[in-house]
Amino acid sequence: MQTNAERPADGRRDLRATRARGLRLSEGQSRDGIQSGRLPPEEYQRNFGDAHPPLTHHQALVESDRCLFCYAAPCVQACPTGIDIPSFIRKIATGNLKGSARDILRQNIMGAVCARVCPTEVLCEAACVRSTAEDRPVAIGALQRHATDWLFERGIQLFRRGPASGKRVAVVGGGPAGLSCAHRLAMLGHAVTVFDAREKLGGLNEYGVAAYKVAGDVAQREVEYLLGVGGIEVKLGQCLGRDLSLAQLRRDFDAVFLGIGLGAVNALGIEEPPLTGVHDAIAYIERLRQTRDLSTLPVGRRVVVVGGGMTAIDIATQTRRLGAEDVTIVYRRGAEQMSASAKEQDWAQTNGVRIKHWARPVKLHAAAGALDDVEFEYTRLDGQGRLAGTGERFTLPADMVFKAIGQVLVMDALGGHGELLDTQSGRIAVDAERRTSLPGVWAGGDCVAGGQDLTVAAVEDGKLAAQSIDRALRARA
Repeated sequence: MQTNAERPADGRRDLRATRARGLRLSEGQSRDGIQSGRLPPEEYQRNFGDAHPPLTHHQALVESDRCLFCYAAPCVQACPTGIDIPSFIRKIATGNLKGSARDILRQNIMGAVCARVCPTEVLCEAACVRSTAEDRPVAIGALQRHATDWLFERGIQLFRRGPASGKRVAVVGGGPAGLSCAHRLAMLGHAVTVFDAREKLGGLNEYGVAAYKVAGDVAQREVEYLLGVGGIEVKLGQCLGRDLSLAQLRRDFDAVFLGIGLGAVNALGIEEPPLTGVHDAIAYIERLRQTRDLSTLPVGRRVVVVGGGMTAIDIATQTRRLGAEDVTIVYRRGAEQMSASAKEQDWAQTNGVRIKHWARPVKLHAAAGALDDVEFEYTRLDGQGRLAGTGERFTLPADMVFKAIGQVLVMDALGGHGELLDTQSGRIAVDAERRTSLPGVWAGGDCVAGGQDLTVAAVEDGKLAAQSIDRALRARA
């Protein structure tokens, strides 16, 4: 029996939804191969503008009035950074937007971007008691955005550096974990130097999140606000393992925090000949995010995405919005096992993306050195609950295939110290305070074991690590 998720993307339901989202079919979409300029210029601006417009002042007041301001609120327990959600919503209801933003940012300094990208439908909003009575939670994410946007638009700086401690801390990686750690350390009075390999700070917020989620300069505006606390030096173009070593940092600084993310992409697990059209989804999203004129970005007419997480949803939806005519996500298990939330899966389908479950790639077929189609095998669970192929196969025509099946930590960047760091499941092992097995070194974000691979979780890692570093440094004084 065919599920809703497997209905063809050109079915009447999907076509209506596509039109509703403004993704009109155009003459350029019918061109074969990988091409740029598949859409009229105005379509790019519409497709990559803010997907979820902010609440108006009146809407925010109405929505905040729905909050029951629960005692021991479940939503607070569900938030990885522990934001006092009833408190910030009450302040919106009473017109105290500055106080509301303070409640948010003192727990999550990257609350503006998190309000846009956090899967609230499985965290705070999933825990909201309104869902039981009304089948609709309070729009916590939208209210959080309302308060933080109000603050940033007015340039109100709520935080300042604490009295100088005389201690120096190196933070490697300018993503959510590293920046959160740097900001908290600066507030505690420590001198912080942030090293990052790229040209801009922000990590995945700047380079790896779908453009329609974090539209415009939101990510950089948040970085500038965070650095406004003072006491944070930034060194860009500095790659661990190439321009600096962990051994050197341990000599030169009193403590080191690693927020280096995951540097390599998992392979498809099949032979991957050097074909035109085979791409890493993260790298393509990064390129898209840094391209000013999206009409110059080439995209295939027929796109296949292998994976089942948020990256798979983001790359599939964005290629569709770039003008790809046929986009299919293929995942080896069922919809319930996809790490992308049900809301994100629905979002992709609403944008005309087809999702096909219970299949895995077995071969890439080429024509004249370019990808022509991808061969898949249907999968099932065997008697022991393990994934197994059924032997039945099918092919999907494709100009482009994107690998969106997770990333792995590149231990080579840690030099000889990589062997001294305990690891778990291919990532750096840390304790509850985010201390590694190497004295004086802490870590957080995607590079550590046991994490949720969420921006909000990375922010909490950085905050907890900073507090632990502060305790350790003051104990030595």
